[in-house]
Amino acid sequence: MRALDTGGPGGFSGKAEDLRIERVGTGDAVALSGAWRYRAGEPLAKLPSLPRRLGEDPNVVTVLYNGMIAPIAPCAITGTIWYQGEANAHQAALYRRLLPTLIADWRARLGVGDFPFLIVQLANYSDRPEQPSESGWAELREAQLMTARTVPKTGLAVAIDVGERGDIHPKNKQDVAKRLALAARAIAYGLPGEWSGPIYREMRVEGDAIALAFDHCGRGLMARGGGDLVGFAIAGADRRFVWATARIDGERVVVTSPEVREPAAVRYAWANDPAGNLINADGLPASPFRTDAP
Repeated sequence: MRALDTGGPGGFSGKAEDLRIERVGTGDAVALSGAWRYRAGEPLAKLPSLPRRLGEDPNVVTVLYNGMIAPIAPCAITGTIWYQGEANAHQAALYRRLLPTLIADWRARLGVGDFPFLIVQLANYSDRPEQPSESGWAELREAQLMTARTVPKTGLAVAIDVGERGDIHPKNKQDVAKRLALAARAIAYGLPGEWSGPIYREMRVEGDAIALAFDHCGRGLMARGGGDLVGFAIAGADRRFVWATARIDGERVVVTSPEVREPAAVRYAWANDPAGNLINADGLPASPFRTDAP
């Protein structure tokens, strides 16, 4: 008899007198108590991977596609809303390829050309950091932004201001829906009007400051609720980021800190639960970004 344990230290558990092998339906049984002769087999790490049962596990590759997309293809649709990414925050760099590939595949299989694909950026979630730090969620938002900027007929609805610290599925879907509707009006139907919050375009070092330029400024940049801008961090060549002072200068934001005399990079709203209040006059929030993206 060969025993295989894929989820523990191996061996049997329970009372010896209760362990037996029974032939189903006959009542015949062989007791497993008493002395055993055994030999340890090969470690699982040295063996080929076990076949994986697909079942209905949505985290298994192909399950969601085969269950929900393949049955309707080809299909005449007007567009798609994509609200996902939390489970991929640990592999944000890979997501830069996964999401554009998924979009291209769906467009090819559904047979209606480059239909609009609207992406909801990850909402704010979890604890807010006291100091600037790395963030897998911020990197995933960056991957979503990159997709929206490079893949034709895609749009991005920023949601870093509508999430909840302790709920990965925030209840405020109304603001998300309104932002998606604005994107759909522009991308799917070609109607005029600002539909996106400010999107970082380029930076320029000006002495001890960095000036940031944006697209989608709409009728002007502003801080939500008035007051000072928050959420900006700055660093020199050492990439040691500190919180910074930021001010609006027309369609630019100028960022400085007395701790960084020779600035090299800026990050904005770079955290799982970021503090950021840069919006345009249409009330649409700016997407998180970093100027030092690899």
